[in-house]
Amino acid sequence: MRFNPPPNWPQPPAGWQPPPTWTPEPSWGAAPEGWQLWVDDDLASGTARPAAVPEAQLRDETLAGAVQQAPPSDSADDELSVIDLDDERVLQSVGIYRYHHPLESAPAFAAALEDLQKEVAASVKDDSAILRSNLFTLNNSLAEGRRMSADLAKLMLSAYNAEADNCVRTLRAGNVEIAKRRLEACRRRISKYGARMEMRVSDQYHELRVRELELTADWLMKKQEEREEAREQRAALKEQKRVERELAEQRELLEKERAHFLNALAAVGVDSDEGVELRARLSEIDAAIEQNDFRAANIRAGYVYVISNRGAFGRQVVKIGLTRRLDPLERISELSGASVPFRFDVHALYFSDDAVGLEAELHRHFRSRALNVANNRKEFFFATPQEVRTVLMAQVGNLLEFDEEAAATEYLQSVGSWPEGALSGPISH
Repeated sequence: MRFNPPPNWPQPPAGWQPPPTWTPEPSWGAAPEGWQLWVDDDLASGTARPAAVPEAQLRDETLAGAVQQAPPSDSADDELSVIDLDDERVLQSVGIYRYHHPLESAPAFAAALEDLQKEVAASVKDDSAILRSNLFTLNNSLAEGRRMSADLAKLMLSAYNAEADNCVRTLRAGNVEIAKRRLEACRRRISKYGARMEMRVSDQYHELRVRELELTADWLMKKQEEREEAREQRAALKEQKRVERELAEQRELLEKERAHFLNALAAVGVDSDEGVELRARLSEIDAAIEQNDFRAANIRAGYVYVISNRGAFGRQVVKIGLTRRLDPLERISELSGASVPFRFDVHALYFSDDAVGLEAELHRHFRSRALNVANNRKEFFFATPQEVRTVLMAQVGNLLEFDEEAAATEYLQSVGSWPEGALSGPISH
């Protein structure tokens, strides 16, 4: 059951339940005849309210739903009849998240929030959060009227703050617009119910609470970005150490092989036929050691890869990345793990002395076609392998090998068993 106050009583915060010893203030007046103070809380299921519940009361309690519907009213404050509170629609409509108060780090946002909360507390303390008239009388007493106004102002501020605090608690990175709309709707309701006593939430206080929402959203987003950056830095450091270990192990093997051939060359003689072959082999090993040392010293050298996953992303999506590993296919195999339903197909593995610069140039060219425009560290793009090949050719001048068609073996073996309608979606297969 839900407590259902009459329309002539102040509206309590959402979810408020009267204590066992609670009694209404006599100044609020009696409840209308036949009014039900307790009703079934069936709003979530969408069923109808009891007939005794006025339409205005029903409207004011639908804020918890995805859409708030307000009935026609002669008040200018009720011109907004529908408030969209659906996360998906609102996030799509606002697009890329933009910081409201750009700061350099999450701790800086936390400090700004702490200062702002002090301003909020000071505004409550100096009684400037709720504006009201002090000219109403109760039982022909101006003092009684002022006390009644003060009590109602506290109740309204409590309801507003409850909604504001709930908006802050439920805030997620990116959905600040939802919270701001909810808080604005709450402010309008308070202004509507307090209109007869000229009572409303002050613009200054509302701006403080809205700024609190914005700073909290910025803080959450900055924390998320910093966590992602730290995770990527850890992954890059782990990859770097792995590459260094591989190069060191490879050099050790080459040194052992070189020592073996030197011993063999000393045994058979430099001018013998077998010695000529050994010297040729030694030259190859020396070149391999030189290349190994170059890669160990030059952290920009590596393989730029172009891969696709038709079953996961469709025909016109590719991933462009780089790896410094001796065997780049190991990295492709890791990307083909449990996080995707099918293995990636490799279109190109191109070794470059400046793989970092080459990858950055390819990313810049296809940036306007990135799948994830909210996070530019992702490497998936709406492009065909043929388009990437054209750009790559323009950068390097010559490609020895590039597979334009994806085998997509696992996908083609699986798609025939998919349920009907599974292929419908935003990405074409």
